[in-house]
Amino acid sequence: MVSCNSSLKVCKECFYLTFEEEIHKVIIDNHLFKPGERVAIGASGGKDSTVLAHVLTELNRRHNYGLDLFLLSIDEGITGYRDDSLETVKRNEIQYGVPLKVVSYKSLYGWTMDEIVKEIGLKNNCTFCGVFRRQALDRGATMVEADKIATGHNADDIAETVLLNILRGDIARLGRCTQITTGEDGSIPRCKPFKYTYEKEIVMYAYFKKLDYFSTECIYSPNAYRGFARDFIKDLEQIRPRAILDIIRSGENFSVSSSTKLPEQGICERCGYISSQKWCKACVLLDGLNRGLPKLGISRTRGRRGLKLEIEPPVTTEAEMQQKELPKGKPCTSLDF
Repeated sequence: MVSCNSSLKVCKECFYLTFEEEIHKVIIDNHLFKPGERVAIGASGGKDSTVLAHVLTELNRRHNYGLDLFLLSIDEGITGYRDDSLETVKRNEIQYGVPLKVVSYKSLYGWTMDEIVKEIGLKNNCTFCGVFRRQALDRGATMVEADKIATGHNADDIAETVLLNILRGDIARLGRCTQITTGEDGSIPRCKPFKYTYEKEIVMYAYFKKLDYFSTECIYSPNAYRGFARDFIKDLEQIRPRAILDIIRSGENFSVSSSTKLPEQGICERCGYISSQKWCKACVLLDGLNRGLPKLGISRTRGRRGLKLEIEPPVTTEAEMQQKELPKGKPCTSLDF
């Protein structure tokens, strides 16, 4: 067996120890956690989050981090996929002795992904799911008073994100997507202990450790844009094995000219979530769904030079706000809308 980062041939037991201690080094070198912190582990039931839960539990015990760990799962409402994977997470709760909190799109937004797909179709459904999921993680972590969220994003995921942001010309996200901890200026920072860990290492660890994880891909994402970036990077890795880490390092060295105007982070006027617009993306998408205009939040117009123009959110009447139980003129701080 070969350890990907060291390129050394090792036995299973040495691979396990090397893998775990490399994660420990990343945690210590980057000061990811502080003793006494309450850390929510984003748990989907897949290999990445399952290995993360297993390793953090082990390292917390071995190195006496002093963390209060728990699992946080998002139920998007995808029949035949998420309902099955959540059963895996519930078993992980027992196996690792870590409490579990599950929050659903239905309870937060009034919609499941199954219902959204019926409205929007398969072409843009990942946009809705991605936006809602990011916010749902924050809302769930707030419910359980977490100090930090740990996610299972690995080196392959981050390299894909760098490439996607280059292709989209998204300078703002490109400048922060390689950061190991994000959202430090917000209420709940997120960290990525697997930032320098190859996906193949995680797969080997999960397989040989015989961890209980769910391996089926989302039924709504076979044509997701990210998949094309993933295939390209896998091909590139065949030519240059260190390509993934090279892409991450390139992203880390990326700098933005001081004269470049970047979006300023503010607060959504409707729900109080972080946003660079009057309304956050989740509120715009949700408003479109509730109005019977599901493409409202993903429609675009083009300026004279091909610049993307943001669509101004429609004005919501007082009656509509009362119907949605959102007080007029006051940011929503409730986690139940």
